[in-house]
Amino acid sequence: MRKSSKVIITCAPTGSIHTPSMSPHLPVTPDQIAEAALGAAEAGAAVLHLHARNPADGSPSPRGEDFMAFLPRIKQSTDAVINISTGGSATMSLDARLEGAHAAQPEVCSLNMGPLIFDFSAAGKRVETWQHEWEREYVESSRGRIMYNDNAFIELIMVEVGHAYGTRFEFECYDVGHLYTLAHFADRGLVEPPFLIQAVIGILGGIGPDPRNLAHMVTIADSLFGDDYFLSAFAAGRHQMDFCTQSVLLGGHARVGLEDSLFIGKGQLAASNAEQVTRIRQIVEALGREVATPAEAREMLGLKGGDRVGF
Repeated sequence: MRKSSKVIITCAPTGSIHTPSMSPHLPVTPDQIAEAALGAAEAGAAVLHLHARNPADGSPSPRGEDFMAFLPRIKQSTDAVINISTGGSATMSLDARLEGAHAAQPEVCSLNMGPLIFDFSAAGKRVETWQHEWEREYVESSRGRIMYNDNAFIELIMVEVGHAYGTRFEFECYDVGHLYTLAHFADRGLVEPPFLIQAVIGILGGIGPDPRNLAHMVTIADSLFGDDYFLSAFAAGRHQMDFCTQSVLLGGHARVGLEDSLFIGKGQLAASNAEQVTRIRQIVEALGREVATPAEAREMLGLKGGDRVGF
């Protein structure tokens, strides 16, 4: 693992898992997403991992125009690195999931390194009343869906987004096998180091929320990539801060945001994404490390710069 005294905090403000009925603080309109991202950046997030929503009902959207409803405002107001999801939602077609990346040509895109069962149906148990018709079926049917990235589609993203636009990737690895998939493409020269490996812990269908699992993923990543990668990690739901802290203790980086957890404490909804960023920043600084600025994150990750994005 490539270590640094500086910690890159990524914030994922909205994602595609949680629905409006789960928290009144989940940003879903363009203004809300922009405000949430800017608040997170001001609190210390160097990277903003962004999904789009349909402003009419808050459902996940792959549409380029929905991304463009908030991206220019974010870019004009902060120098934080913009990271566009290519994971979208398991309900979206593979081609649709690339609309945001093609529209934005960003510095970073997320890239899921393989398929997995992505079951978040338990999140619906806390909801007493659903605001929109789409929500309940979307959440409960997740137990029967697979988040689908095969090797052909992964290669397509690397070429049509990475090579075409000079975009680098946040490699989302939900299990140990995903690390080997990344090594396969690295060995073929389709992606170049340093790699930003985002270990995703605790999704039902991926590797479980046991601290030994993250330690094992680091052991395997070290064997495959040596010091050619940066580790970042997060866990879904109530394990969020525990695994962010473990990542920092291991010499890595951290990701927070309402995409990954709606809470700031046991039974306490986070009032904003900035609140979660502030919490992990306090932890980072208490552990004697510094929070990276966007400029420092760009240098560490070898990014093309915010002046070379497509908007």
